[in-house]
Amino acid sequence: MPCEVKPRFVLLYGSQKGQAESLAEGIAEVAEEHGLAAELSCLNHNEKYNLETENAPVVFIVSTTGDGEPPDNALQFVKRIKEKTLSPDHYKHLCYALLALGDTNYANFCNCGKTIERRLQELGAKQFYATGYADDGTGLEVVVEPWIEGLWKAIKGALSKMASNKAAFVKGLAADSPRGAPDSTMPDVQLNLLRITDQQSRESIKAPVSKSAAAASPPAPGTHAAVSDLRPAVPTGSSVLASRSPGASAVSASAPETPGTDDGRPRVSPPASLTRSLPPLSESSLNLPALPPPYLDVSLQEADPAGEAVGPSNVEALSAAPVCRAVQLTTGDSVKTALLVELDVSAHPMVTYHPGDSFDVFCPNRAAEVEEALHRLGLSDQRNHRVHVSLLKDTKKKGAQVPSYMSQNISLLYLLTWCLEIRSVPKKALLRALVEHTGHSGQRRRLQELCSRQGSADYNLYVRDCGLSVPELLAAFPTCSPPLSLLLEHLPKLQPRPYSAASSCLRHPGKLRFVFSVVEFPACSWRPAGRRGLCTGWLFDLINPVLLSPGEDESSVSPAPPKIHVSLRPNRSFRPPSEPSAPFIMVGPGTGVAPFIGFLQQREQQRKDDAEAVFGETWLFFGCRHRDGDFLFSSSGPAKPHCGRRRRSWQANHRQGARLHPSTREELEGFVSSGTLSQLKVCFSRDDHEEEEAGASSARPRYVQHNLLLASRPVTDILLRRGGYLYVCGDAKNMAKDVNNALMEMIQTELQVDQLEAMKTLAALREEKRYLQDIWG
Repeated sequence: MPCEVKPRFVLLYGSQKGQAESLAEGIAEVAEEHGLAAELSCLNHNEKYNLETENAPVVFIVSTTGDGEPPDNALQFVKRIKEKTLSPDHYKHLCYALLALGDTNYANFCNCGKTIERRLQELGAKQFYATGYADDGTGLEVVVEPWIEGLWKAIKGALSKMASNKAAFVKGLAADSPRGAPDSTMPDVQLNLLRITDQQSRESIKAPVSKSAAAASPPAPGTHAAVSDLRPAVPTGSSVLASRSPGASAVSASAPETPGTDDGRPRVSPPASLTRSLPPLSESSLNLPALPPPYLDVSLQEADPAGEAVGPSNVEALSAAPVCRAVQLTTGDSVKTALLVELDVSAHPMVTYHPGDSFDVFCPNRAAEVEEALHRLGLSDQRNHRVHVSLLKDTKKKGAQVPSYMSQNISLLYLLTWCLEIRSVPKKALLRALVEHTGHSGQRRRLQELCSRQGSADYNLYVRDCGLSVPELLAAFPTCSPPLSLLLEHLPKLQPRPYSAASSCLRHPGKLRFVFSVVEFPACSWRPAGRRGLCTGWLFDLINPVLLSPGEDESSVSPAPPKIHVSLRPNRSFRPPSEPSAPFIMVGPGTGVAPFIGFLQQREQQRKDDAEAVFGETWLFFGCRHRDGDFLFSSSGPAKPHCGRRRRSWQANHRQGARLHPSTREELEGFVSSGTLSQLKVCFSRDDHEEEEAGASSARPRYVQHNLLLASRPVTDILLRRGGYLYVCGDAKNMAKDVNNALMEMIQTELQVDQLEAMKTLAALREEKRYLQDIWG
């Protein structure tokens, strides 16, 4: 019999850190079970696809990076479709669907996906399935899973419509041609379409949605499936077994018995946790995602460890900069520990940075966690063996490749230390794979729950939201013993951590400064001791021997300086205005003030170099918890903060313990006294709150957005009438949103417009690159 040809569709992805790529690969893997053939390609691999002539449905999966920019492997595609020479009907033959990944904690949510969709429609392309906007701030799976679930029906519908249109076209040609004359222009092609009513497979990862969303059919073309339309819901009814197709997994569970106590009273069940569920989940039948196909063949070969590499895998492309100075900026009783590090980059002429630029710090995994991973894998004795990784010959994974960062000449110890993000939060695909390597039936069941559709609420609560790492997961499930190959298939690449430059080359030639706060993860039932952030904890340990405490003399510390591997990360948009006369406003609470120190150092040096030049005014809105313990780069001086009590002189502070290091205390208000900084607005959220509770006569601003509101008129004048710039740096989840809301309120008040017009005004400022953010989650 002739081989059946499955209908095809094109699947294109743009991914910065692997999320979109992983989703696209998952869609491609299960397409066959829906009777479809997916042609998977990266957007930048334009030699593998041709949208100019494509007559099959096209599905885009794209993420957004930076300040709304396309991922690196989608940048060329976006540039191509933005060309002004393309005609409005360039893609009139194209039908598409798009899933955009983003994070509402950041500006320009899903901007890359929106840009691609807007341009496709401008060029005549037609949408065959509602666009999905997945929010990593609330959980990508809330939108991703139902979107994928409805995708198959939409693709089949699009193919059916295309076949009908083609048949009508052929029929029309036949009616116009002489009777009996064959049409030589159309090949004899028969599409083997599946019926739209065919059983829907549940293999793709799915998430629970609200009753109204679950009962509704997929949105009609031309509409958008927004995050707010698809909310997760904890199962509340009796167990229901969803329909299954070949390859889908379902697990049934009977209600567990609740044993009584010796005196006959019912025993109180322990609360739900990472390792234990409660009804109704514990009694529910489960729909599991497809078991990810293995694709790596891993072997270990004994070798001499003498020639083992040291440092990051791409060390030849990095700059190993010695630490020439490290200062603790906060006092020991502060909630957070903030530190300033100065690197000597004079031996690295390629590290020429500008204010606003950032750079990547390459750090290893913690040695104790690597040791624990080796122990769980049963490979402690083979730590120095060379790892050989190749593709399984019979793998069913679409587009499988050996990751480029898994070099063939590295040891297992090096691989786990420098190449894999072993602290990454395990995705549901990894949990599903771990089920097959777990011995205890109760632990198997719990892992099944956490990766199932019915257990999505538990997954978010106990895995995603608390930042559970893979080592912590394995510690919680002791009978789970995965092979090395499984971890290599699912653990992402160890990524460098970006930090903003807190200095200017004009002020400190050959030096690079940055500021960071040590991240602390609190203890919990599966994390009894708590832990520090991977990079900030490593940095703190590394610089601790040369660290100066507040008030300590630099000459008292003189051990050999440690080195940090760094790589420059230019940010060509988040920079001071190119025109010196343009005014600008900076908002940077906490360590968010770091890049603005570079801004002001450069401006101060420019003023010294060109005394005749005209410079625009500069404003800085800064905030922290306590004026004495957290006021980074502060001092007492001629300029007083906008709010807060008069602070002691440095000498008084020094006599009482030197709360802040004298070399940093003078920085900010020194800019004010020199005229470099026109206005310094400072607030202390905890001090002023304590004063209010103590019955202070007048409430003072607690946060930077409150000071912005107090300065509403001059701020809006700078932004809307004088062509000024606004820069915001710091926390994305709260501060950046609060500042944005304050700006909208200010615009509404000062311009006497409604909220919609205020939003449009802010959007215009973003479009003109005069409202810029450098924020993090």
